[in-house]
Amino acid sequence: MRILVSGAGIAGSVLAYWLHRHGLCPVVVERTTAPRVVLGGHAVDLFAPALEVVARMGLEAPVRQARTELDALALVRPGKSTVEIAFDDLTPEFADDRHVEILRGELVTLLHDAVRDDVEHRFGDAIRSMRESSGGVEVGFDSGTTERFDLVLGADGLHSAVRRLTFGDADGVMRHLGGYLAVFSVPRHLALADRTTVYNGIDRVSAVYPVRQTGQARAVLVFRRSGPGPQDHHDVLTQQRFVRESYAGEGWVIPDLLDAMEHADDFYFDSVSQVRLDTWSRGRVGLVGDAGFAPGPAVGGGTTLAVVSAYVLARALAEAKGDHTVAFAAYQSQIRDYVRACRAAAPRALRNGIPSSRLHRAANTAALRLLPRLPGWAHRRLLSRGVSHALSAFRLPD
Repeated sequence: MRILVSGAGIAGSVLAYWLHRHGLCPVVVERTTAPRVVLGGHAVDLFAPALEVVARMGLEAPVRQARTELDALALVRPGKSTVEIAFDDLTPEFADDRHVEILRGELVTLLHDAVRDDVEHRFGDAIRSMRESSGGVEVGFDSGTTERFDLVLGADGLHSAVRRLTFGDADGVMRHLGGYLAVFSVPRHLALADRTTVYNGIDRVSAVYPVRQTGQARAVLVFRRSGPGPQDHHDVLTQQRFVRESYAGEGWVIPDLLDAMEHADDFYFDSVSQVRLDTWSRGRVGLVGDAGFAPGPAVGGGTTLAVVSAYVLARALAEAKGDHTVAFAAYQSQIRDYVRACRAAAPRALRNGIPSSRLHRAANTAALRLLPRLPGWAHRRLLSRGVSHALSAFRLPD
């Protein structure tokens, strides 16, 4: 059974690995001309169920070895004392045996290394058209070739071409949550400590953390802004101008971060948006990870969802012995509630995490200082509706 997987990122690599392990024949097509085996991208989180998938792939040890080693958060308050807190004190789900923070680029590298010798990869090409007929899907590629596959699986992210070709651009599929995200490398001296340093403005949050593997640091800017943002996600200059305007007049080291942004060769920008579909398959085409149900970059745990959903989909296809209608139904049934819980938590994380006023900022600071001192029952109840709790709650099928 030949299955075309669009995307060689996290979801696509996990999906290809498990399809091959189950005796199916995946082919991965990726728009970039070479594997994305670099240290770029921001730090991403693998919570308990994703770590279990990684362990079943034999990658737990290298993944833990590559972890960022950032175990504490420092909240900077110019003119006041810095608030410091261990991540484990924020929520039990951050405990080391149930959570790993790793640079996205390192995770992609490890996953690609696990699958590259067993699965055909076609770099520098992409799906241009799809036409389903009885028994397969005729796929046209940007390279001009046409080929037939039994199934096509979209693992091509928030701006998925497979989703667009299958479901169109209907209103409401992409739901903007009101925020934006920018990530880029900066000089190491702008990371003020060996931890994640956070500065809260009004409607904007900035974080900087050191990257021990490169000797640099990474800046993450998450902010709200009314009105439409840049529409072309390839137009870097417009995106950088938008970020600079959004942080105009902010203090701390923000001016230095903005200057460094314009020289970064790994600048990433996107809206904090969710993908909302009632179904993640149509005919012989299915979606996995952000392509089908992105919960929102930086706030929704998309990496854990990508890993888990790819594992579940590959397993469902294997158990259905090639019957894609049975497999897609089982896949949706198994992860539907999990996706909904994570998707519901993400808007709250964005709304509560970015102060909308000075009072909101003061309340967030007070809560951060109080949280480690709460009794266990109060701590659990307060965080039971959070993203990390939702991401950790899925029980992976054997």
